[in-house]
Amino acid sequence: MADLTIIIVSFNTRSELEACLGSLVEHRPRTSHEILVIDNASSDHTATALRERWPGVRLIEPGRNIGFAAANNLGIRASSGEFVLLLNSDTLVRPGAIDTLVDELRRSAEVAAAGPRIVDADGRAELSFGRMMSPLVEARQKLLTRLHERGVGWANRRVERLTRTRHYPDWVSGACLMVRRDDAVAAGLLDERYFLYGEDVDFCAALRALGKRVLFVPDAEIVHLRGRARATRPIASELAYRRAHLAFYAKHHPLWLPWLTLYLRVRGTLPPEGT
Repeated sequence: MADLTIIIVSFNTRSELEACLGSLVEHRPRTSHEILVIDNASSDHTATALRERWPGVRLIEPGRNIGFAAANNLGIRASSGEFVLLLNSDTLVRPGAIDTLVDELRRSAEVAAAGPRIVDADGRAELSFGRMMSPLVEARQKLLTRLHERGVGWANRRVERLTRTRHYPDWVSGACLMVRRDDAVAAGLLDERYFLYGEDVDFCAALRALGKRVLFVPDAEIVHLRGRARATRPIASELAYRRAHLAFYAKHHPLWLPWLTLYLRVRGTLPPEGT
């Protein structure tokens, strides 16, 4: 039995997925592992490509797009590794990154989940962690992210400093999140009410509610070519993001939900009811 199960959810990202798998071959983890791809009914022949060119990868086809959280849960239930890595299909793994995360979880039983430093194709770090989402925290994180994206000097220096520091945030990004299976099960797995977005913050909150910690590991690094799946369906992705936003506040900050709803309605971005 493999010690580690790597779960990759795919939806119309065949070329990025194959590049991701290639990086896992090129920088093969020393930890014994299996790779599961959950293909959410891609129309770009992802499943065919996997059968023909990646026989060592286990393919699971739910037959429709069941969303990111439900697909990951399907992979977790269908596997048995002591550790589970949730990995986006549009990522590239760098040497030693996965083993470093495994080592961190083995080092401390109080750490339930760990995430690496994430950079884009140009090597720019992204804020892939943070404090528990709330109106004030969201505002600060979005401001810092936007200033960083625009190349503002102090914002770049702050992001660089934050992403070079080992620490215990409230959450790490689901683009690359390693979790101990027993803890994931104890937390109830990912909340499937989140179709896309927000499930990682919610999942880490459930892990912390068990008395566990979440660790950011700057010594491990991956590349995230973010947004490729979103680019194929921008309107659907935007609606999914807004619905996840509302679901998160309904669950964690119900008193703020009416204000968020009003804010989205005024901006014209409130998802239609029943969608």
